[in-house]
Amino acid sequence: MGNYTELKSGSDVRGFASDIFENEINLTDDAVFDITAAFALFLEKKSGKKAPTLTVSVGHDSRITAERIKSKVIEALVKAGIHVVDCGLSSTPAMFMTTVTLGCDGAVQITASHHPADRNGLKFFLPTGGLDSSDIVEIINDANEGKHCEPATGYVETRDFMTDYAAILRETICRELGVEEKDQPLKGYHIVVDAGNGAGGFYADKVLKLLGADTTGSINLEPDGMFPNHIPNPENEYAMACISDAVINSNADLGVIFDTDVDRAGCVDPDGVEINRNRLVALAAAIALENEPGSTIVTDSVTSSGLKEFIEKNLGGKHHRFKRGYKNVINEAVRLCNEGINAPLAIETSGHAALKENYFLDDGAYLVTKIIIKMAKLGREGKSISDLTADLKMPLDAKELRFNIEVDEFKTYGELVIEGVQRWCEAKATEDGYIIADDNREGIRVSVDDGWFLLRLSVHDPVMPFNVESDSKGGVRKILEKIAPFFFNCRFLNTDVLREYLDTLKEQED
Repeated sequence: MGNYTELKSGSDVRGFASDIFENEINLTDDAVFDITAAFALFLEKKSGKKAPTLTVSVGHDSRITAERIKSKVIEALVKAGIHVVDCGLSSTPAMFMTTVTLGCDGAVQITASHHPADRNGLKFFLPTGGLDSSDIVEIINDANEGKHCEPATGYVETRDFMTDYAAILRETICRELGVEEKDQPLKGYHIVVDAGNGAGGFYADKVLKLLGADTTGSINLEPDGMFPNHIPNPENEYAMACISDAVINSNADLGVIFDTDVDRAGCVDPDGVEINRNRLVALAAAIALENEPGSTIVTDSVTSSGLKEFIEKNLGGKHHRFKRGYKNVINEAVRLCNEGINAPLAIETSGHAALKENYFLDDGAYLVTKIIIKMAKLGREGKSISDLTADLKMPLDAKELRFNIEVDEFKTYGELVIEGVQRWCEAKATEDGYIIADDNREGIRVSVDDGWFLLRLSVHDPVMPFNVESDSKGGVRKILEKIAPFFFNCRFLNTDVLREYLDTLKEQED
């Protein structure tokens, strides 16, 4: 019997796996074993097959606790009688692909994405895709009660699946460019990769080089679970500066950056300009809509007004904002498709991008592959990928503030704050020009002056992110000054960051 409820993190399991930073370990050997044993039981129920007839792949990223955790995962699966395919160092998307190409009944990836070196976690897959939050609740509840399959004896085989997966990506590039691999379709292109010392180094060596690309100047390709060079996160400002510098220093045609387990990515153009967040969404949308005009692009809620205009007016598509969280965005796109509304792309500004043509799998390497294909096609016409998003209007002023909620029932309180913002904006609509968005699907989004703001609850934490954008310099300050009195009256909302930011702006003006 255990108590592993705190290890649930959205649609994953995540916790402290090391005490190197003096945090107490809660992703213990017992927790890993019991949760994996409960996953085996879950897999039995979902597949309708007994455990000794099941095959499950297991992989991990570069984290320092990967081998320890892998041994407990495999032990739990083997004791259930399952045939285990040990794939070693792997990307998260590759582990899902084992259910497609190897016929595995399930997959387990050991990762904590971009989080610090002392964290680790488990991501589970079925052939239908990643698990939902409700599935993780079921698995953890069974683990807490010690439920598991009938004891049996399974066995383990090892397989270098990343070589197979890289071959799939190379074949995709060659097929869409209408050439064979021996034709070296990327010869003449200089592409640098920043793998963040995670699992993404294979992309330089097993995809780009084998297709003829020059990858000199690539950085952080060696796996190192301490992440000594920068946070392996395409949203991190310093990480993006590193790949931008690598592009400029190498005079490269493109820069590519992955997070630790390669389910997210970002890019940099030849001038060192980031293709990230709204610009990445715009580029991916342009590629997705090329052969499916008029289709719907599903994004998270924090995308800019300029992006919506770009998708709908420049690309002729439809923009459907939804809740933050990669699984939320993916599930919404799947729902729309099931209802007869074509949605070829589900993408978060964080870099999670899932294409319908690729099983709605959020796969950073596949997204980059599609971008490189488009770059090569445009190159034949003397154009660059930057041309695709040249008409995207970017905000001139933007800021994200994060308000901590200082009360135990933080979700309930956060919802009350959102309701309060709506009443405030409705009451001051005439005076201050607030226009509440008619497509709110998360929190509340409001247009005001020449910008907008969005207040929402964090997916996992007692935090309320507050995003503000404006089409004029200094516009964020004007928006904040209008709404600040409301926030300052919220008793259990820590608004120190708002006060400090406004004070900083005032000092700069003085």
